[in-house]
Amino acid sequence: MNVPAPLARLHPARILKARPVRDYALMTLGVLIAAWGLDSFLVPNRIAAGGLSGIATVVYHLAKGQGVTAPVGVQMLVANVALLALVIRARGWRYGAKTLFGLVGLSVAIDALAPFAPHMAADDLLLASLYGGALMGLGIGLVFKGGGNTGGTDIVAALLTPKVSFGVGQIMFVLDAMVVAVAGVAFGARLALYGAVAVLVGGAVIDLVLEGFSVEKAVFIISDRNAEIAEGVLYEVGRGATGIAARGLYTGESREMVFTVVSRNQLDDLKRLVASVDPGALVIISDVHEAIGEGFKSPRG
Repeated sequence: MNVPAPLARLHPARILKARPVRDYALMTLGVLIAAWGLDSFLVPNRIAAGGLSGIATVVYHLAKGQGVTAPVGVQMLVANVALLALVIRARGWRYGAKTLFGLVGLSVAIDALAPFAPHMAADDLLLASLYGGALMGLGIGLVFKGGGNTGGTDIVAALLTPKVSFGVGQIMFVLDAMVVAVAGVAFGARLALYGAVAVLVGGAVIDLVLEGFSVEKAVFIISDRNAEIAEGVLYEVGRGATGIAARGLYTGESREMVFTVVSRNQLDDLKRLVASVDPGALVIISDVHEAIGEGFKSPRG
């Protein structure tokens, strides 16, 4: 039986591939992972890993010492209300909706999972900061990948960037450093240093989630025998190559530069090829965060 065209567009396989479904699935998984990192490794061990969660961790333990309960998730949710209003005004409702999902989801997940999450690595704070930072970075990275946000200092940084001469990363670094300094006053220098470790690990993992492993290399080759090298790239290494017109500014000579992108395991083959054809060739190799197109990642991700 033929399915009417409007219903065909609602096929389950297509629904699961729909961008909004994928985005919210990534964000849901992200907030759960980040909450696990906080509840199991960071908060119970008094490791303030920067950002709003770090401030909430400090307040939670100071209040606990006075016999007052100040749940980390509730603190983050309350603090984010004003920030959410600002981001909706600056970026629009669509961005605000995903940010709302991210920050509310993380706040709820932190407090909902707290009674059930085992407190881990209490006898090894370095391990706690490494695992806690990695899980936070993985979770927040997935939220970012879904187009959302978890609120806090990253929103402050995004809002301040157009008004100051610093980038988002620089502003977030300063804000995180301030949180770590506050943690140092509250918990001592040793725990503050572990917090700094968690911040660095978390930032590295976020970059890894968003940009992926650098498994491809961009290679620029300048040689008098570029035609032979290009032929070797095509038929021996098995990669495409592009000729780029170039001119030496010192000699004034014009020549063609060979450009190619190869996988990490093809790089040695390429080096051997160039060395065998022209040992004096200039070879420049750089990391490629992402390569999209034929022979690499699909444009659809």
